Amino acid sequence: MHALLVIDVQNDFCPDGALAVQTGDEIVVGINAAMDRFDAVILTQDWHPAGHSSFASSHEAAPMTVIDMPYGPQVLWPDHCIQGTTGANFHADLATGHADMIVRKGYNPAIDSYSAFFENDHKTPTGLEGYLRSRGITTLTLVGLATDFCVNYSAVDAAKLGFDVTVDLGLCRAIDFDGSLATALNGMRDAGVALTNGEGQ
Repeated sequence: MHALLVIDVQNDFCPDGALAVQTGDEIVVGINAAMDRFDAVILTQDWHPAGHSSFASSHEAAPMTVIDMPYGPQVLWPDHCIQGTTGANFHADLATGHADMIVRKGYNPAIDSYSAFFENDHKTPTGLEGYLRSRGITTLTLVGLATDFCVNYSAVDAAKLGFDVTVDLGLCRAIDFDGSLATALNGMRDAGVALTNGEGQ
């Protein structure tokens, strides 16, 4: 069983959003077209409470600075994907009706969650692994936003958990903050993740 895992295609990560990924909206059509080729489709949704600890505004700090949290280094982001806001909604053109499951992450105010599988302590699970195993899903293709953060962390965790993982870079877009994209691509390769540029093929 092969699932498509669509990471955080939300308004705040698209152009004009609070944490916009350049051309992030351009992948939506291709993602929709790919959905029918998979046995299951899972969407993830960044879902922060207001005042989340990963927000720069919670620390009176400049966005994109890095601080040490109890679980490790944390980039401080602009306020984004706040529960119940338009910014947290999926992009209007994303075919959400195809989703078998929606995984919300980042809702614990004390810890961020880039990965679809674990919070940023790398220990607290989201429940996605159990869902995939109960469905008999062993192979994952990841697409979405952003390549170098939530897609990267999700892909590496999936590979560590023993799934056969591919990231379709043609259906991802990156923030590329301070060399983060190159670091992420190398880290995914090292973890055994296959990188393709197949635009969903």
